[in-house]
Amino acid sequence: MNERRKSKRIELDAKLFVKRLDRNEAFEITIDVFDVSTSGIGFYCNEALTIGAVYDADLTLWNKDVIHAFIEIVRIAKSDSSFQYGGIFIGMPEMDMKRIEIYDTVEQYSKK
Repeated sequence: MNERRKSKRIELDAKLFVKRLDRNEAFEITIDVFDVSTSGIGFYCNEALTIGAVYDADLTLWNKDVIHAFIEIVRIAKSDSSFQYGGIFIGMPEMDMKRIEIYDTVEQYSKK
């Protein structure tokens, strides 16, 4: 299969707390991140989210820095007990993209 991703993907042991933006819903849910890059994120969640919806999220990095981001859900797959989602970052500042790149560099260096 050909790689279609624009940015290299890295794993991140973190949690996101997500709120729906296009409605007056103010609930928060915890999701498990398995894949993140400067352009998007992959995660598991027990809740059913909506494809095309934009969610407000806080991404916590390894050093406890928090990146505030907006995520549009572009892919959904049902697994045994949860859902697997793919999302793209909407309007992420370049400074936050660089923080993700730095995380990747630190992870690669620590594996050597």
